[in-house]
Amino acid sequence: MSPIIRAFFDRPTGSLQYVFHCATTREAAIVDPVWNFYPEAGAITTQSADEILAYVAAENLKVVWILDTHPHADHFTAARYLSDKLDVPNAIGEKVTSVQKLWKDLYHLGDNFLTDGSQWDRLFAEGDEFMVGEIPVRVMFSPGHTLASITYVAGDAAFVHDTLMMPESGTSRADFPGGDAADLWNSLRAILDLSPETRLHIGHDYPDAGTACVFRRIRPPIPTTSGHLFRGIRPPVTRCREAAYFGYQS
Repeated sequence: MSPIIRAFFDRPTGSLQYVFHCATTREAAIVDPVWNFYPEAGAITTQSADEILAYVAAENLKVVWILDTHPHADHFTAARYLSDKLDVPNAIGEKVTSVQKLWKDLYHLGDNFLTDGSQWDRLFAEGDEFMVGEIPVRVMFSPGHTLASITYVAGDAAFVHDTLMMPESGTSRADFPGGDAADLWNSLRAILDLSPETRLHIGHDYPDAGTACVFRRIRPPIPTTSGHLFRGIRPPVTRCREAAYFGYQS
């Protein structure tokens, strides 16, 4: 089953948001929506989320899930905003509670900051499955970039968030609190073990000004780089985009 997929690019953060839907039922899910933040003005807007809402209305889609792949460091999630607007549940991986505990201590967030994941309606575990129309969706635990990251495999498409990027950018970074290069390596290998026909939809792209974003690739060949070498060039204190070649080979 092949979902119909529309990508929405937030250029200030290089973030990709997705709407995928079932052609038969018109049921849809939204993945990693951005709540825009402009630090120079200290302002937030719902411009990106409202663009998604306009697309959903124009295509006569029935959204049934708002899905986050992980807690993001470069933008706020618009999951709750869209969930309230559309009256549908939102979800993230169950390990988000561990990230919340880390962030609560690191950023001194105080006793009112809840670390039980209750900001989302559903916390997914490895292997959980659900349907979007006639499209089966499976959850893969994909830690490394964060310790809470998950991948959604929807039919012949996978939303791989901040793991693989396009070949010129390699892989994501693993130096966030709770990130781990060894875990990231294992997550990359699991994604590369998907069917060769799987369409991989990445979470970020960083094109030059005036250049179009590229966000999709058929599953690339499995790299020959060893896990030991990968971990050597991706220690937790290293930005994971520094050695693009070792992400995967085109």
